[in-house]
Amino acid sequence: EQHLDEEKAEGAENEAVEQVAFADRMLLNKTDLVSEADLERVEKRLRALNGFAPIMRTLNSEISVDSVLDIRGFDLKRTLEMDPEFLNTAGEHEHDSSVTSLSIIQPGDVDLDAVQSWVSDILQTKGADIYRMKGVLSIADTEQKFVYQAVHMIFNGDFDEAWNSGETRQSKLVFIGKNLDHAELKAAFAACAVTDDSRQKKLKSLRFGVGDKVECNTGGSFQKGEVVSLMYREEGMPPGMVAPYQVKLQGGSMIYVPEDTDGFVRKA
Repeated sequence: EQHLDEEKAEGAENEAVEQVAFADRMLLNKTDLVSEADLERVEKRLRALNGFAPIMRTLNSEISVDSVLDIRGFDLKRTLEMDPEFLNTAGEHEHDSSVTSLSIIQPGDVDLDAVQSWVSDILQTKGADIYRMKGVLSIADTEQKFVYQAVHMIFNGDFDEAWNSGETRQSKLVFIGKNLDHAELKAAFAACAVTDDSRQKKLKSLRFGVGDKVECNTGGSFQKGEVVSLMYREEGMPPGMVAPYQVKLQGGSMIYVPEDTDGFVRKA
């Protein structure tokens, strides 16, 4: 416990705190030498730094090798299935430390573009302070869950299994990091929610309307056409993607424009 309290020079990291924050398993050894009250106090401190890794008590380091080596890492999907409330950190004790954990549970769908911009901003501006970030997101316009994890500035995520029939669509995120602004993170993610207002804002931000004459980049050249639909989606498009425009080219073929930029579409 003294390592968690160790004061470091300004700019230096407390290695013990980082190790706890990154851990997939935590072992408390020689538990027979301390009282139950002391064990509970230490476990509270560890859970305040990492509320998601199981804590295992041991005597003389005696523990099953399989329980340590057979680690698949933190599996948020499996954990949520076993304990849907594990992300609820409300009321948890947090020691006086700059390292905290945060969970967000938000009902409804979020916009893929908005989430990508938000995550990109977090990793660029706060990546060094984000020890771990994991979650399952409910992205609009797809039946698949988006599962992701990040360590500092390294992000991995992909669309995974489909939402079950009758399952509540909601996003669940967890953060462990240093100097986390909980209110700011919650507000920024809430702004990614898909609402009637957010849809209207997207429509108003488009440069062209239905009936406008445009030129579209078809790969080798720009071809003239006419906008026939806004915020278009069709089967076969990547999960969560909504094209700003569907365009009918002069030759009669129908295409969609992936981005509302001059590189893809411009005024005719």
